[in-house]
Amino acid sequence: MEKCSLIISTYNWPKALNLCLESVIQQTVLPTEIIIADDGSREDTKVLIQKYQELNVLPIKHVWHPDQGFLKCIILNKAISQTSTDYIVQIDGDIILDRNFIKDHLYVAEKNCFIRGTRSHITQEYLPTLFEDKNVNFNFSSKGVKHRFNALRIPVLSWMLTKKKSDSSSVRGCNMAYWKQDFIDVNGYNNDLQGWGHEDEELATRLVNKGVLKKTVKLRCVQYHIYHPLASRLNENTHEKVIEIVKNSNLIRCDNGYAQLT
Repeated sequence: MEKCSLIISTYNWPKALNLCLESVIQQTVLPTEIIIADDGSREDTKVLIQKYQELNVLPIKHVWHPDQGFLKCIILNKAISQTSTDYIVQIDGDIILDRNFIKDHLYVAEKNCFIRGTRSHITQEYLPTLFEDKNVNFNFSSKGVKHRFNALRIPVLSWMLTKKKSDSSSVRGCNMAYWKQDFIDVNGYNNDLQGWGHEDEELATRLVNKGVLKKTVKLRCVQYHIYHPLASRLNENTHEKVIEIVKNSNLIRCDNGYAQLT
């Protein structure tokens, strides 16, 4: 693999997005392009993105729609329609990437698989230091990091902990990668899932129903999630019921997804 599009979802947190983008432009291997899926952020996010566009390090597209609530599935479908490569790496805008994140994702890419990565975390207590210093160079032993095992990058041992299964559980869009054609075949994200909760797992369930394996990667593809308060879980139970229906019916395509927006 030589090319990928990096999708970054964001909503009204330019301080975090700034660190995320800084960690992207410091990658040892750059993505072909960045597509920012913006679920209705204010003007300050647009100004920040324009600053990075003007650096001309790599192409950056800002895909935005008005703020009408948590419509992450819709904005992700719109953003992915703007990609120009066959392979998608997807993260959130509150993530700091290890310098080899893109290099690792390109290495582990495999046909008939989607990637489920893991994440370590930057603690709430460390946030004042993080945003003051604007540091994006973290490792296993850095201050402010928890879940340190997930911060280990040992490529030579990664194969020992890499597993492939027909299983869609615990998939997170903050560290996920897939082939664009597989995404199109299952009609992308389900636009009917509005509000927080398991939209990535629902997509993964349809990918598994299609016959695509979940490839769980450890000791590569390292990232650091910046602490923030939890979003409302109001719709979580409803989304979980949708996933059960998708599993039990072996559904591959959602009725209202990528194709309905392109």
